[in-house]
Amino acid sequence: MVMFSPATVAFLEGLGANNTKTWFDAHRSDYDAHYITPAKAFIEAVAFPLRSIAPDIQAEPRVNGSIFRINRDIRFSKDKTPYKDHLDLWFWQGNRKAALSGFFFRLTADALILGAGNHGFDKDRLAAFRQVVVDDGPRSELAKITTKLEAGGHAIGGDHYARVPRGLSASDAAAERFLKFNGLWASRELPHPDELFNEAFVDFCASQWREMAPLHHWLIGKL
Repeated sequence: MVMFSPATVAFLEGLGANNTKTWFDAHRSDYDAHYITPAKAFIEAVAFPLRSIAPDIQAEPRVNGSIFRINRDIRFSKDKTPYKDHLDLWFWQGNRKAALSGFFFRLTADALILGAGNHGFDKDRLAAFRQVVVDDGPRSELAKITTKLEAGGHAIGGDHYARVPRGLSASDAAAERFLKFNGLWASRELPHPDELFNEAFVDFCASQWREMAPLHHWLIGKL
């Protein structure tokens, strides 16, 4: 099985230092061999353990499936570099473009980031989330999940507003915290693990996602 290798990291390092179409075109064979091919192999390999965590999770070994495009959308960005200098993978439940929650993966030249959850609720789900977190039972359950994750070294993301939005009221500190969120996810950033370049990397990632699965299941079950 072709998996990630030092050549993958070398490609990411080179792209980070030479983020131009000229460089990318000259290294397209490296992109295919050391970025796309191992990403597809990893997705195929990790699908089974991921579905043991979340049976309905989707894992599609293709660009615009579980593999995000490497091209950046620069139309409205001050940063006009054409390519992402990392590899992003996404494993989702439900409709890909409107997934309520899923598991994500980012490999950079010097780090691995794994996470679970939703990076931004749409209008209807944000309203649903706010309704749920003012309810004592679901809020208490979410607070326990996030507290345990934070104690285990995970970051909790989604805190967006400086204060509780107008028209909402918080009954306790947990409600006040969560009402400031417009998405909700857990993540862990790590240096490249020893397993990165062998088949044990699949189990390494699955074990990390298993720790974050309670947040995924809370989102799927409550919203």
